[in-house]
Amino acid sequence: MSDLHNEVSELERKSATAARLFDIRRIIGGLFVVYGVIVTIAGITASDADLRKAEDININLWTGLGMLALGLFFLGWLWLRPTAAPAQEPEDD
Repeated sequence: MSDLHNEVSELERKSATAARLFDIRRIIGGLFVVYGVIVTIAGITASDADLRKAEDININLWTGLGMLALGLFFLGWLWLRPTAAPAQEPEDD
């Protein structure tokens, strides 16, 4: 019984580690930061013709900065409030 309990405990620990690794906040935050950098660079390098099309509003720059802010918010949230490991249940012997 002890070997089975140890094996189950080990699997629970590995499962908790995988859950923290694939936390949705990490995935969303990372994608928004990556895409935000790309869109911000597109906004910084926008030509005058592109700005005239958008009525002199650099929409790529503002959207990219917004995406960066949102991505950093998600990553900060993950850093400040990490997922808790499951509580250990008391053993019944």
